[in-house]
Amino acid sequence: MEITGLILAGGRGTRMGNRDKGLIPFDGQPLVSHVVRRLQPQVQHLLINANQNLQTYSAFGLPLCSDVSADFAGPLAGLQAGLMRCKTSHLMAVPCDAPLLPLDLVSRLLQGLQTDGADAAFAVTHEGEVVQPHPVFCLLRVHVLDQLNQFLESGGRSMLRWFATLRVAQVPFSDTMAFCNLNTLEELRRHEHRSICEQVALAPATGGSEKLP
Repeated sequence: MEITGLILAGGRGTRMGNRDKGLIPFDGQPLVSHVVRRLQPQVQHLLINANQNLQTYSAFGLPLCSDVSADFAGPLAGLQAGLMRCKTSHLMAVPCDAPLLPLDLVSRLLQGLQTDGADAAFAVTHEGEVVQPHPVFCLLRVHVLDQLNQFLESGGRSMLRWFATLRVAQVPFSDTMAFCNLNTLEELRRHEHRSICEQVALAPATGGSEKLP
């Protein structure tokens, strides 16, 4: 089975001072670069959903797809653009501001989707007894495009409300930080510190400085 990956980088980045989040430096490279490195080995094809700075994003050497509408309608509009461009049976979407996303994200979501016979699967974590959904980290069967088109045409914007109209598998993950969206510079710095600590912990015993993928 082939799966197409989609990196959602089409937002305005209003909580980052209207900066394009995918292009903000993190550990010396744009955020989207880290996401590409972690997601690309898990999928057979990869797209970037972007609505601005298209020339800069094109330098990553990946196909781009922009929202159908020009009003920055949110992640569902990015999913719509990705599903319209997708040539495989499944689409795996992640946000551009998740540089520590799990390296087994796709395989685990696929297992959950297939086990439940679901239309979609997304990640969840637990904070105590509270289940925290992470719907932007989702694996979709491409046939959900028709339902998504109808939902958007009716004015829908909430991912969770759209998922409520589908058969969905919620797949648990233990690492909450891996799914944190970097909406502020403070969150970015906290994740950057963790990334550096992980690299030190996993560095070869010879003293090399090899970075995580």
